[in-house]
Amino acid sequence: MALVHEFENSGNWLFKRRSWLPVLIIVAGIVMMYLGKRQAMLFDLRDELIFLGVSLFGEVIRILTVGFTPKNTSGRNTINGQIADELNVTGIYSLLRHPLYLGNFFMWLGPVLFLRSIGVTFVFVLIYWLYYERIMFAEEQFLRRKFGEIYDKWSEKVNSFIPYSFNYIRPNLPFSVKNVLKREYNSFVNIFVIFTILDLFRNYFLSERIYLTSMWIWLFVSAGVIWITLRTIEKRTHWLDVEGR
Repeated sequence: MALVHEFENSGNWLFKRRSWLPVLIIVAGIVMMYLGKRQAMLFDLRDELIFLGVSLFGEVIRILTVGFTPKNTSGRNTINGQIADELNVTGIYSLLRHPLYLGNFFMWLGPVLFLRSIGVTFVFVLIYWLYYERIMFAEEQFLRRKFGEIYDKWSEKVNSFIPYSFNYIRPNLPFSVKNVLKREYNSFVNIFVIFTILDLFRNYFLSERIYLTSMWIWLFVSAGVIWITLRTIEKRTHWLDVEGR
């Protein structure tokens, strides 16, 4: 099989299983906490607020992406395949081609930093790049076949992951808070779930007692209330529905 087809096939396979990556990060993080220098992971309010801030920065990138995008684009793809009714080239897409994956990177980098290991952080960056490089390749092959020269011209001007050109083009659609609330409440609460699980195991490995740090209890409960509220609204009403989104 030619490499171009191998990359695309493996990218599509990984794309359908991309939701498993956070689970792998949690499992790997627990193992590293058990094997690593546990005293280095003692609770420090400043450090853990920084780690949380890194993850929330990633969520902000996702919000700035999702808030302006139309229906059937930007992460609307399903396990059955790619979907793209139109090509996003404005807003954050005028700066980079895969902003959602950049957002995911920072969201998951926060929990990795929680482990306080330069080596683990380096391995995460490498694995993340190899993992998503295939997914991005498969997506771009799909978009090239569907949009042809339009996609090629856009991709020549806009980098895939790290913006190097800042010719910002205003989005065609206004920012939709409802669209963000509907699409991002799961990603938002997942941040706090991951940190809370890591805090639980960190405390157990340090003291052999099962308990949570009070800061993470309050943050987890608050995020949980937000999740339950938005989940209920989405499932029982149409308040979060936005035409064309």
